[in-house]
This record gives sequence, structure tokens and C-alpha cells, in this order.
Amino acid sequence: MPLHILPVDYQNPAHRNALVMLLNAYAQDPMGGGEGLAQDVKDRLCDDLAARSDAASFIAWLDDAPVGLVNCIEGYSTFKAQPLMNIHDIAVLPGHRGAGVGQALLAAAEQHARARGCCKLTLEVLTGNARALKSYLGFGFEPYALDPAAGQASFMQKWLSPAATAPSANA
Repeated sequence: MPLHILPVDYQNPAHRNALVMLLNAYAQDPMGGGEGLAQDVKDRLCDDLAARSDAASFIAWLDDAPVGLVNCIEGYSTFKAQPLMNIHDIAVLPGHRGAGVGQALLAAAEQHARARGCCKLTLEVLTGNARALKSYLGFGFEPYALDPAAGQASFMQKWLSPAATAPSANA
């Protein structure tokens, strides 16, 4: 059976299980922080995503087994006064990397963004993740810069959780 990409139905038990499994596998990977998702996150993630009109997820299925995931969250470009689509998570199980799964998931995210009238796709990637960087560049992504003389944008974060319950490195 060929690879097929399906939108996630956050109420479908098979989709819910696949999404959590794939995201947890990504979180455990060194490029995802190396630490699995907390149980409370696993328990409420799909319900939280279902409650958001700006969220969309797609799963890559191969022989009825989930092998990849992309989670997208719509944002807004004030410079274009149009929506944009951020690829918040993209994960492919290790045994399926390099086989076009990531490219198929990116294509699904792009098609969804176009259908929503988005002006661009955004994502973040660790500079040490050479395989992902190559994949994204091959898909047409490029580093973000308004003026090359001013340099490229850097992704930064500030956790808003109390120090006693600071989240893991996973985003």
C-alpha cells in the first residue's frame, strides 16, 4: 500500500493514538529534546488541538501504520495583513526517514495553508539537524531575513511557567 497523508480527526481514537505516539517518539529523539511527553500532555493534547480552530494535523500512513506527523498552527502576518501557517511539529519515525515522508507532510501542510489563504509557511529547525535542514531547503524554505545585511532571524523563547514546574526542553 502506498504512502497516504490524512488529516487528523482529533476525535478518532486511531488518529489520537497515532498522533500522540508519533509526537512522543519525536520528543524522545535528540532533535526533539530527548525526553518523552508528560502523561498529562498525552491525555489532553488531542482535545486541546480539537478546540483550536487554528490547528491542523496530518498523519502519513504506510500499510495502515502511522509513520509521520505534521502539526500546524495558523498565525498572522502583520506585514502582509494575511494569515500564515506555522509548522509547529514535523516528525518521521527513524526507519522511514529519507523516503519522502517529510516531503509529503510538507506538501499537505502547504496545501492546507493555501486553502486557508495563508501568505507563507514558517517552521523552526535546530541548526544541528542537517537532514531536516536539507529537506526543508529542498522543499523551498529559506532562512528568514528582511534585509540580508541585517542578518537572519533567530528563534528565541522565554518560558512562562513557574521555576518549580519548568517544562522540559520540548516545545
